[in-house]
Amino acid sequence: MRNDTHRNCEGVVRRDFLKIGSAGLLGLTLPDLLRLESRAAGATATATPKAKSVIVLWLPGGPATIDMWDNKPDAPEGIRGEFQSIDCKAPGMRISEHLPKMAAIGDKVTLVRSLHHTIPSHSPATVFMTTGNKPTSAIQYPAMGSLASKLLAVDKGIPAYVSFSDIRGGNAGQGGFLGAGYNPFTVEGMGGGGGKGKGASGEGARVRGISLPTGFTQDDLTRRDRLLKSFDGGLKALDEAGDLVDGLDSFHKQAIDILQSDKTKRAFDLSGEKQATRDMYGAGVGIAALSARRLVEAGVRFVTMSIGGWDTHANNFASLKDKNLPALDTVLSALIRDLDERGLLDSTIVMCAGEFGRTPKINAKAGRDHWARSMACVLAGGGIQRGYVHGSTDASGMAPATDAVMPDDISATIFHQLGIAPTTEIQSPTGRPITIFREGKVVDKMIG
Repeated sequence: MRNDTHRNCEGVVRRDFLKIGSAGLLGLTLPDLLRLESRAAGATATATPKAKSVIVLWLPGGPATIDMWDNKPDAPEGIRGEFQSIDCKAPGMRISEHLPKMAAIGDKVTLVRSLHHTIPSHSPATVFMTTGNKPTSAIQYPAMGSLASKLLAVDKGIPAYVSFSDIRGGNAGQGGFLGAGYNPFTVEGMGGGGGKGKGASGEGARVRGISLPTGFTQDDLTRRDRLLKSFDGGLKALDEAGDLVDGLDSFHKQAIDILQSDKTKRAFDLSGEKQATRDMYGAGVGIAALSARRLVEAGVRFVTMSIGGWDTHANNFASLKDKNLPALDTVLSALIRDLDERGLLDSTIVMCAGEFGRTPKINAKAGRDHWARSMACVLAGGGIQRGYVHGSTDASGMAPATDAVMPDDISATIFHQLGIAPTTEIQSPTGRPITIFREGKVVDKMIG
């Protein structure tokens, strides 16, 4: 699923997240990440939690939501596009004909049609959508996953924040002012296991820093741990700034706990899943989605994954019809349906969005260009309304007409459901108190 040479229309190369692999086991990488967590002060939840975890399916490039979730069949020819709309299993909800599986579970989701902002550029828009704060040069805000890692407890040996793919754009998806200790654990090799010839078993998925490298045994790990502790003692004696190494042993122990965690290992072992379940999710990102479900079962708080290819300045309708929408329809519907059937949807929020939408006006290349003034996203679970359409856009899809919301409102609502008030303050490493969502408001209408 990864393509390190892929560039969006602004020439931005996808950048790898911090990887923690065999090199980390030879050094201090993972313990350093854990140690850095102590640099931000804690915050207390101020609301009653309805949700425990969040799974984000990210659509990088800016999906044409006017051709997906907010069709305009009565608009002029140069706007309405090529697709018909179909009824969903929710009164009054209609979406693209190329999302039939999502239409069949419309009664389980909230469709937000009035989402908007004012940043039609990939990187800063991505930062806004993934952090819940408008980007500023004064401070790098942490991703929602990093905030969850900071503010929500996890069991021993369980990573709080896991990512299956990079979210391109500045430092999107990263720990921001919280530091590298709140970056996600990143999964590699999903879909590479060869099951059914397409990696359907998930056997190729590896979590850098969580799975031991091939040939590296638990005895090897114990010996490495003992050796590192001896180095740590010497370094602490030499280091004048003792706070940098204070407690390193305890953080290293956390690293070892994660590496040895049976819960984490089991979450990535899909061999026990029924073939029908694996087939429902499909290959590629479907393996990530199935693993995400298993991760939240194990206690992980925040999981992200991506389906790329939405920067459709040309051939928008062919790209959506032949590739993007079928893949999205399969994965998103399978994840929501599976969570619901297992009784997990009530405690797990699913969010599907990109950084902005695309222009209502179709360009000369049968494409649509960047448009942040109107866009849509899908939310499900965690106490979010079921079978609900929030807001609307005008007749041409140019701008919200009713119940307009912004990215920080979505973030505030999600964290409210997690039991964290959007006005919660956390401290930067320099001791500065910072509100987690400085302008976001909880959208009560979305809450069931």
